[in-house]
Parts: sequence; C-alpha cells; structure tokens
Amino acid sequence: MTVLNLTMLRLRKLVRLLLPGRDVRQSARMIRRHGAFDRRFYRAAHPGLHPIFRLAPLRHYLLWGEAAGLQPNRTFSPADHIARHPHLADHGTSPLVHFLACGPSGARGTRGAPAPATATLPLRFDPERPRAPVAVHLHLYYPDLWPEFENRLAALTCPYDLYVTLTQRGEVTTQLADKISSAFPSAHISVLPNRGRDILPFVALINAGAFDGYQAVCKLHGKKSPHREDGDQWRHRLIDGILSPSGLARSLSRFLADDTAAIWVANGQSYRLRDWWGSNRTMVRDLLRRIEMPPDQGAARFPAGSVYWIKPIMIGMIRSLRLTEEMFEPERGQVDGTLAHAVERGIGLIAASAGLAIRETRHLLPASPPRPAPRYVSAFYLPQFHPIPENDRWWGRGFTEWRGVAAAGPAFPGHLQPLRPADLGYYDLRVTEVMGQQAALARDAGIDAFCVYHYWFDGHRVLESPLDRLLDRQEVDFPFYLCWANESWRRSWDGLSGEVLVRQSYAPGFEEALVASTLPYMRDPRYQRPDGRRPRFVIYRPEDMPAPEQNIARLRRGWREAGIGPVELGAVCFHIDGPNAVPEGVFDFWVEMPPHGVVTADAYLFGGPAGDRMGDAGPGPGFSGLIYDYRAAAQRALSPHYRSRLPERTIAGIMPSWDNTARRGAQAHIACGGNPAAFRGWLTGLCDGPLAQSYRQELMINAWNEWAEKAVMEPSDVFGRLNLDILAEATGRSRHVQRGEEANG
Repeated sequence: MTVLNLTMLRLRKLVRLLLPGRDVRQSARMIRRHGAFDRRFYRAAHPGLHPIFRLAPLRHYLLWGEAAGLQPNRTFSPADHIARHPHLADHGTSPLVHFLACGPSGARGTRGAPAPATATLPLRFDPERPRAPVAVHLHLYYPDLWPEFENRLAALTCPYDLYVTLTQRGEVTTQLADKISSAFPSAHISVLPNRGRDILPFVALINAGAFDGYQAVCKLHGKKSPHREDGDQWRHRLIDGILSPSGLARSLSRFLADDTAAIWVANGQSYRLRDWWGSNRTMVRDLLRRIEMPPDQGAARFPAGSVYWIKPIMIGMIRSLRLTEEMFEPERGQVDGTLAHAVERGIGLIAASAGLAIRETRHLLPASPPRPAPRYVSAFYLPQFHPIPENDRWWGRGFTEWRGVAAAGPAFPGHLQPLRPADLGYYDLRVTEVMGQQAALARDAGIDAFCVYHYWFDGHRVLESPLDRLLDRQEVDFPFYLCWANESWRRSWDGLSGEVLVRQSYAPGFEEALVASTLPYMRDPRYQRPDGRRPRFVIYRPEDMPAPEQNIARLRRGWREAGIGPVELGAVCFHIDGPNAVPEGVFDFWVEMPPHGVVTADAYLFGGPAGDRMGDAGPGPGFSGLIYDYRAAAQRALSPHYRSRLPERTIAGIMPSWDNTARRGAQAHIACGGNPAAFRGWLTGLCDGPLAQSYRQELMINAWNEWAEKAVMEPSDVFGRLNLDILAEATGRSRHVQRGEEANG
C-alpha cells in the first residue's frame, strides 16, 4: 500500500471517529446511560490503541472494536452474545446495545448468561488420502474478508491442499461455507467454537492428523486488529511477506531446503521473546511442562502475528502438547494472558530447543550442503515383553515390564509419566509379526540393525523366545546382531546392587558354551555384518570377565573353529570401571551408550552434590532418586573434552530420553527434558561434528524399546513418531521431502 493510500485511509477513519453516524451516537448515549462501558478497562486492555482513539474509546468500540470481539468492560463478551443470538450478525446490531435493550437494566460490568455449549464433532481425516506437497490453513473469523482471501488463494501457483476453519455463527457461517466450497470444491471446511482465536482451530486440525505427511503448512487467519491503527495493513504485510505471488516458489524452495529453519515469517515478524513476554511467562512455563521442556532457551524468538509457514517437526511438537478445546478460554477480546498467546510464544521456545530458527523472508537461505549422515545406525533392543517362568517367580505371574510402564506416575510437576506405546500397543514379543512391524518402522527412519540383548548365564538362557521364534520365520525381515548382557540380574534393576536373581559366574570354559549359544543366530542370513564380512558381537560389561584379554581370545578362536570365521567384537563404554581392566586393542571397537559417562555433577537438578535445585518444581517428599538435565548431558556428550577421553574406534551414541520410574519408582534416575526437540538438538550436534570421528561413522541409539527406562524410538502416545521422523531427517530417509522443486510441482 502506498503512502498516499495509507494517509487517505487514516483520514477516513478520523472522519468516521469525529463525525459518527446517527446510529453510533444513539448507541453511545444508551451505553452511557446504563454505565456499561468502562473507559479505563478498555484503554488498559488494548494498549496499542492510537492516541486519538484513546481520547474517544467508546466510539472506537462501536465503530471497530465490537466487531472484533473486544470487550467494553470486564464481564460482557460480544462474541458470547452473538453466539446466543446469531441473527445479530446478519443485521449489524450492536451486541451490547441488544443486551441492554432486551436484558435487565444494569450498571457497569453487566454480563450475559453463559453462551450455550455447542457440541463439536471430532475432526476426521483419511490418512491414506492423496496430498499435495504443502497445505494452507485459513482461519476466517470475519466473513467479509473472504473475497480478499479468495483472490490470494486463487493466485497461488504451487499445488496445495486448502483447509478452512470458521467460527460458528449460524446461517452466516453456513452461507460462508457454501461460498468457499463453490470457489474451492476440494477444500476441507470445519466449523469450530469461538475459542483460542486462530490458535485452537490450528491445534484442532493438528490433533486430528490433518497436516500429517505435508512438507510444510502455511497458517493464515483474517486479522483485523481493531486496537491497532494499521490493523488491515498489518494483515496485508504478514500475508504478503510469505505468499508473494512473484517470489513464493523461490522462497518456499529455500525454506524447505533449509534444515536449520522451523518457521518462516514475513520480514519484521520474528520477535525476541524476552522483550515480549507480556503477562504470559507463567502460562508458557506451564504449557511447556507438558512436554518436559524448560522455558529458558536464551535468545529464543517467536512468530508474532501467528501467520507463517511451519515444518513437520513443529506440527508434531504442537500435537504433543495435547491441548484440547476446553483448555482455551472463551473469546472475550483478550489481548494478552490467554492460552492462545502462550502457544504463540511457546512454539518459538520449542523451535529453539530443537536447534531450529524462525526465518524472515529476507533471511531465507539458499540450499546448503547436506549435513553429514551416519553410515550405519544401530539401536539397542530389549527382547522382553513376554512372560517367562523366572519373572513369574520374582515379580508375579504374567509379569512383563508393561506392568510397570502402565503404572508409572509423575514424580514432579510436568514429569512425563506414564509414557505409553502408540502404534504397536502393549505388544507380546511371542508374536513374531510384531518384530517385523518394528523393523519396518526402524528401516523407514534409517535404522540398519537392532543390537539385541543376549541373556546367557553360564548356559542358562533368559528371554530367548523372541529371537528363537524369529529363526523359524525367515519371511520376517528383522536385521539384528547380539549384545551379550553379561551382568548379573539383581532385584534393584541396576546390575550393580541388591539381591542377585541370576548370577553370571564365568565358570571355566564359559567361552566355548557362549560361542555355541550364538551360532544359530550368526548363521541366520539376517544377522548383520556391518563391514560386509564379519558378523558383529558386542559385550556389555567386558571388565566383569575374569581375564578379558584371554576370554576374548578364546571367544574369537571358538567362532573360527565353529566355521563362523573372524567376528567383529565390540564393547560398551560403561560409566563405572569393572574389576578387570581391558588392555588396549582387545576389541575392534567400543560403543558409547548414554547416559553412561555423560552425567556430571553440574547436570543434577535433584539428588546430586548440590541437593535440590528444582525448588517448587521438584519432587515431593519420599522421592530419593536422581534427576538431571537431559540438555546438560547432551552438551557434555558433544564437548571436545569428553569426546577426547573416549577410546579410539568408538561408535557415537545417543539416547532419545532416559527415565526408569517404571522400574524403580521413587528411587528412579530421570533425565528431565528428554523430548524429541531436545533429541534433535543432540542428534544434529553429533552429525555436525563428532560423527566424523565415530567408528566407521556409525551411530548407536540407546534404545529402540526400553519402555521401562523411557529410552524409546517406537511411537508413543505423547510424541507419536517424532523421534523416528527426526532420525529419518538425519539419515536422509525423511517422509517429508525437503526439496523445494517437488513442493512447487
């Protein structure tokens, strides 16, 4: 808009304010007579009002504010009144005047009866439906803005799917939906209650899976912002900045190709959060607690105006907040301090936690070289989750760790417990098909093999049934190799203390028997040879063996004599030294296995050397475990000092989370803040540096399915497939194609 046009618009508004029509003057007299307009409240609630409007706030309310849902006092809601009397929108009648004329006479602070509850049907979207590369979501509160958006959307040249949400206003809404359907027959149109401004409709579509599978989603809404002098111009600036017909293809291509960007906004719309907390800090803190995320991301920014393009990881993280319609306040013209305002700011903190930026159009980057990817990815795999006689004796008939997983409870405010399985449910590993489903999920994310625990105690096998059944099902594609979990089983679950349930005694000649136990698996065509020649075998606690150098030599000889040939032998870098040191060169490689070795004294939030650093946010009386900061552990794992102390030929390791509350209850060890955004920050940090020094540029994940330790890559009820999607991005297997030319058709 030119300077001349803007000046003319301002003059017209000034004339309307100084010379209002007869109907406005009559309405103003009636409202004053009833004392129903609170000048002080209106000015305080809308600090962005132009100084001229602040001189005549009642006229501003009648001319522009009421149509935007702004409140005339603390208790009367124009939007609620229209919801009870939708015909008012058709006739342009002032809701406040209608209330004063038809309701009881009242003084300042009059309130209408609560708006009737409207049943919102659950949104449903076919997950198998065809999709364009990107989607556009428009929330349209003001019906008169549809022609403007119709023209904008019709001018877009890239293929997209359109989702429109409307506010329930009776026949007005029905007519508007018909107009939209006529112009865009394939548009998905949903009608929602007037809560949460444009945020709840966006969240509702996310929760319903509407945006699953898109490379990016454009979020639009019809802002009028009557409390701003430049309300219409602001809307145009927000939308023109990300939907410019002349530059959209190039800008969208850059945004999709930039793996450091989460959100794209118009120029000038990335605000520093520390300058714009408003009255939202406490609500943002409580919001992010729902995903164990602290609201202290330093110089985080947020997308002001809530008009932007957004990528799939952010869609998934917003879904993980598990926000429902009831959590959002009814619309009363609030300009700050609502859940919608908290979400607007919170997504900036989520992006920062994931190491992602909010890009303005002028800062969109040309395609950069791809981030280095791991050449081979493994994940530790627990072959539990089926009853065995030993667990029946120790923990009760039918015991599996699902029992503890389902019963786990939170130890502190925002503690994410219980975390339950999603796609695969509470599976039983005696059903071999489950292992095929797990392998399919892992393969799509770039995991090449499962490192399956081999529980062998001087000839006695435990939890062997899943792999033994797999040997009989050659059609099930399950790539794996073994890790001998050679520590004794103890009732404390930590392998270090407590009553011994099964002892590892290393009887003379154990090496030959251990080799024999591995032969059926190593001879299976699915057993992995990451270097293309040697089957791989890992030992969890090599220093527990009585004579590691001699024991390993006998194991190697045993495999050769059995016809297996050379075996690629590795060992885990455990955080506590065992009784017998391992000489250098005994193993072909080592495996980094967080949290072993990455939790230092300064990472502890509770129970460490500094005691309780969590205060009111900490656990209640009776908790005697340890709580440490997941992000601090990640920083330690990425630090040059830590990595320089690892053995040569170490496979870089990572954990998506860690929390053994399901096993140890009030004695749990908890990595607070282990969520997919933080996991992405750790993973990209590895790929950007330490991965290059990793043994054969490999990556080891702890773990695939340690549900009782909350170290899981499998889909969960809170985070869905986000951990898998993040790994797929790092391995180049992403479901969301990151190349702009595909988005542009």
